[in-house]
Amino acid sequence: MKIYKIAVIAGDGTGPEVVREGGKVLKSISSRENFKLEMINYDFGGERYLRTGELLPDSTIDELKKYDAIYLGAIGHPDIKPGILEKGILLRLRFELDQYINLRPVKLYENVPTPLKNKGPNEIDYVVIRENTGGIYTGNGGLSMKGTPNEVAVQSMVYSRFQVDRCLHWAFEYTKKRNKKNKLALCGKTNVLTYVYDLWERAFHEIGEKNYPEITREYYHVDATCMWMIKNPEWFDVIVTGNMFGDIITDLGAITQGGMGVAAGGNINPDGVSMFEPIGGSSPKYTGQNIINPLASIAAAQMMLEIMGEEKASKIIEEAMKKTIQKMKGMNAGNMGMSTSEVGDDVANNIAIS
Repeated sequence: MKIYKIAVIAGDGTGPEVVREGGKVLKSISSRENFKLEMINYDFGGERYLRTGELLPDSTIDELKKYDAIYLGAIGHPDIKPGILEKGILLRLRFELDQYINLRPVKLYENVPTPLKNKGPNEIDYVVIRENTGGIYTGNGGLSMKGTPNEVAVQSMVYSRFQVDRCLHWAFEYTKKRNKKNKLALCGKTNVLTYVYDLWERAFHEIGEKNYPEITREYYHVDATCMWMIKNPEWFDVIVTGNMFGDIITDLGAITQGGMGVAAGGNINPDGVSMFEPIGGSSPKYTGQNIINPLASIAAAQMMLEIMGEEKASKIIEEAMKKTIQKMKGMNAGNMGMSTSEVGDDVANNIAIS
């Protein structure tokens, strides 16, 4: 029997609640498909930081490298200044574990409302691949004369050809494996960011021409990308972009697929340990009420199995989710027509009886 070791960081707010439901689903699918998941819990997050002043011990990074994946709930605490937990835990994990791919499916399911007029599941089904460890988020820059009228703040967008190439290669391979429209679009800003996105565009076409002639290549400025994600989302198959633009357009994509309660993301190191999470945050105002939507966390678990190679199990979870969604009245906290635990129970039961 195949055994996978999974590090679980439930985190803050409603994170433990949605991870609990994802755990039910993982238990159900592993029993059905005859593999084992060893889930080891870590208490990193706001409560530990308030209690001990500790974010992520250095020894933990090496320890996490021994796992097959990390399953994350949410990071963010109302009593802690924004940025402390995010940089000290989330970004540090991404950078030190070299999770250089952020994978964000934008997929609308039947019975999930979208704000886009006359668009449905046939039109909203694409994937955004975001370079996850470079660009402006690495913190290159600084402050001078802080607190004075002459204060200067600098934060630079920096990319190496190595970083760009490996992201693009992964995006082309993903597009090829997805095998839908076989179309990869680069999202950039070559008319203003003339150095960084010139590098991206040159690498994009060089790699595509040499290695992936069967994949259609397109280029869109980021502002045009946002426009077409609303007007004609059916144009897209796979979009690849840098760190900052990817952060922005994936949240735009999430609202078109039904909101933060449905959208999941993967932070992927193809040769190491990857981390999977719902993207909606810790939602502290809903903590303990059993009304938060756990579907995004369940979708993150589904993605985790897919990336680990359990593709059949991943597809079974998706079909089980679809059946549960048909019973739900809405996707937002408190209007689902089901409680958090009832959603998890229903998906897990759908797996068991499928």
